[in-house]
Amino acid sequence: MDDSASRFWDKYILKTTSYNVPEGARRWYVKHAEDFIKDQSGRRLTTLTADDIENYLKKKGRNETLTDWQFRQLVDALRILFTDMVTPAWTNAFDWASWKDGARELPTDHATLARYAKTGETSGDRPAIRSNDKAINRFIECFPDLHSRFVAVIRSLQYSIRTEKTYLFWIARFVLHGGFSVVEDMQVDKIVPYLEHLAVDRNVAPNTQRIALNSLVFFYRHILKQELEGKQDYKRAKKQQRLPVVLSRDEINRLLDGITTDPYKIMASLLYGSGLRLMECIRLRICDLDFDYKQIVVRNGRDLHAEDLQAGYGEVHLPYALARKYPSAAKEFRWQYVFPSVRISVSLVRNTSFAGRLRYSNGTGVIGSRRCFNHDDLYACTQSWRAWRTQSAG
Repeated sequence: MDDSASRFWDKYILKTTSYNVPEGARRWYVKHAEDFIKDQSGRRLTTLTADDIENYLKKKGRNETLTDWQFRQLVDALRILFTDMVTPAWTNAFDWASWKDGARELPTDHATLARYAKTGETSGDRPAIRSNDKAINRFIECFPDLHSRFVAVIRSLQYSIRTEKTYLFWIARFVLHGGFSVVEDMQVDKIVPYLEHLAVDRNVAPNTQRIALNSLVFFYRHILKQELEGKQDYKRAKKQQRLPVVLSRDEINRLLDGITTDPYKIMASLLYGSGLRLMECIRLRICDLDFDYKQIVVRNGRDLHAEDLQAGYGEVHLPYALARKYPSAAKEFRWQYVFPSVRISVSLVRNTSFAGRLRYSNGTGVIGSRRCFNHDDLYACTQSWRAWRTQSAG
């Protein structure tokens, strides 16, 4: 290595230090930067464009051996290389944060994945579902049969995944609070003391206490097969009187203007203007876009999907039994997510014909967007979107 190259990398390491990169990770930052430079086949860094960075990150995103934290480290290494060392004109406008945030692997209990995975089992490289919640993990360890029965029943009744996770949250805490060692100890008379504990000791809100009650009613009625006779008499949490906070149009405009990352700004505008729930927005698929009203624009939509297909991926999970009914639909452009992940993810589906690596929706890496032409049009979008959904349902 000549003196100029040595000075270059010494300066680069100093830059990583200024960003508080741990000492043990600095050499990996250097390796990421070196690998990128080698991949450019001798091209000068000053001649590279934002497209070159995106193409490299897309290629790396398909690397099955690269974990999510390694991918984020790679993005950070390139950010330092270009914003602090090469400093091309486009670097400050490049959306480094979106690439970095979008690389986070979804946990197996995430609402996007949970319905597609088996519980309590492992097969090959498919991990058993684990929660980020210690109480839930403890409940699963102590009462695996109860947990499996709960999941099977609540999904057969077509409850939403959000409701499933909420109910499991409170059931796990109830079981652990009661200190039950066997199922026979879980009698109906244990419910009231727990609800009063929430109100008196935990000072929860009335709605929280009510959700806990609904969770336990479901648990006793459908899982333990015990009926709750009559109305439960317990000390209720005090309801606090307060006025709801409603933002004005000007405040909404300022809030949206404060979101600098384009994918997140589009999604926030959708949530505000169309009335979509969060997961409805994140799971928005291309076939859901309404072109007749001319309020949706898909930009460069086929590029990422075509590259995925060429690389042997390009599939998504399909809801319910569509994957069995239409085996090739998972690769069709119309079923791809509008907001796909920047990384390829491992399939958690059993008995699947998929290649095992799929795109999940996690709210980053836009391949298309539904756009209202200005903030005033957001109110019109609400009506057209709902009208379209009504027509589709009919």
